[in-house]
Amino acid sequence: MAMLAAVNAVLTVYIGPVNKLLSSLGGPIATSTTTGIYMVYGLLAYYIIRKPGTAVVTFAIGGTIQALTGTVYGIASCFVAAGCYMIVAETIFAIYRHKKWSAGVLMLVGGAMVPLWFLFAANMFGYTSWPLEVLGIALVVRILSGVLLCGLLTKVLGEALVKTGLLRRFAVAVKG
Repeated sequence: MAMLAAVNAVLTVYIGPVNKLLSSLGGPIATSTTTGIYMVYGLLAYYIIRKPGTAVVTFAIGGTIQALTGTVYGIASCFVAAGCYMIVAETIFAIYRHKKWSAGVLMLVGGAMVPLWFLFAANMFGYTSWPLEVLGIALVVRILSGVLLCGLLTKVLGEALVKTGLLRRFAVAVKG
């Protein structure tokens, strides 16, 4: 968990400026395409470990490391986003009783983690000043990014890591 969170925090240092560039080139829609990348570490940890509380610990570590390494979005965003992601992920996996790990479930979680954070981000970063159509399109693009760049990518990365044998002691390798 900690290693994934640390890698994500470092990755975020580099994604943030790219996201700012996308924003200047294509506005809120272009910047919305990368949303899923910010969440993949927590979902991947959950997919590998498969125990309640994994999202809480992983996203808390990730938010803390992001805050300490610096972010173009401000320290509060690190913790608010992490809180939103952990609440949604823990809730959905609890509904499935921590037994469903298909690509479909991971894609559902990846997409579902977006709206709660979007609500907070809209108020923190002034998205509420966007035209309603832009706000709606940005939300849809972010959800699709969550589905693909978080949910589906988690499944692909998780399965690839299992094949290496590095995860043979973790639930993902034992339970498949």
